Amino acid sequence: MIEKAIILSAGQGSRLLPLTADRPKCLIDFSGKTLIAWQVEMLSRAGVTDFHVVTGFMTDMVEAELDTLRCNGRSITVHFNPFYKVADNLGSCWIARDAMEGDFVILNGDTLVSEEIVRTVIGNETDWPIAVTVDVKPAYDSDDMKVSRLGEKLLAIGKTLSAEQSNAESIGFLAFRGEGPALFRETVRAVMRTPAGVANWYLKIIDMIAPDGKVGTCSIEGMDWAEVDFLNDIEIATRLTDRWA
Repeated sequence: MIEKAIILSAGQGSRLLPLTADRPKCLIDFSGKTLIAWQVEMLSRAGVTDFHVVTGFMTDMVEAELDTLRCNGRSITVHFNPFYKVADNLGSCWIARDAMEGDFVILNGDTLVSEEIVRTVIGNETDWPIAVTVDVKPAYDSDDMKVSRLGEKLLAIGKTLSAEQSNAESIGFLAFRGEGPALFRETVRAVMRTPAGVANWYLKIIDMIAPDGKVGTCSIEGMDWAEVDFLNDIEIATRLTDRWA
């Protein structure tokens, strides 16, 4: 059972303007709760107690919201990323690297996941040091984080994979077990030492590790989740949280 979660919530969410003009994406309201409150609740329901949240844009507002979520034995630690405007989310992983000890999950700050998904991911007895949670659909577009897999094994991950290579998509929820945390943490450190380090997505790290056979997938096909990236995602996500509420 994994009890630690790292949530990457440093960005503004500029593609959601004007909703994010005066608040970060993670504080958008869905059915009476903020996006990050839904994330913490669903993770908590499945047994996560130790939260590490990377903040950036309007961090004071996010920290105030997190203060209201510290209850029922939850530990919530804030890691402020002062480089959120110039660094991609690999930078947020670097900021939270000290929390990457022992088994943990990473959840993107714009992904809503059901309790069923969290239980499936953290309760999955697998030998994969790193497991990428994936869903499937008939076709994938340029904005999808596409996955090429063979059985459960992840072969490659990235937005530029071809249609022929792609047979799943990452939902932005990953689990690290056994040697996985140290492997990921040390690769993050190595890439951040390169000139282009801050410009990388953290899933570029996963793509780099995949050829070593250390990365698997966990399918959640048919389960409830939503990504909040564009304005038309708001209605879809709200229908989801209306059911949860």
